[in-house]
Amino acid sequence: MTEFWTGLGDFLQMTFQIFPALGNTANLVFLLVGAAAFLYWMGQLVKFKRAGEQ
Repeated sequence: MTEFWTGLGDFLQMTFQIFPALGNTANLVFLLVGAAAFLYWMGQLVKFKRAGEQ
């Protein structure tokens, strides 16, 4: 059982080495997706308001 946890820990440590390579890219992607969703939602609100729907 100890080998399992040691292997899992080694695997997770390897995955953490990816983060410095990504840099700020992941944050930028999340920001752009959130901004696009916000703009879409606001567009839908304006469209429904003009149509007189709730």
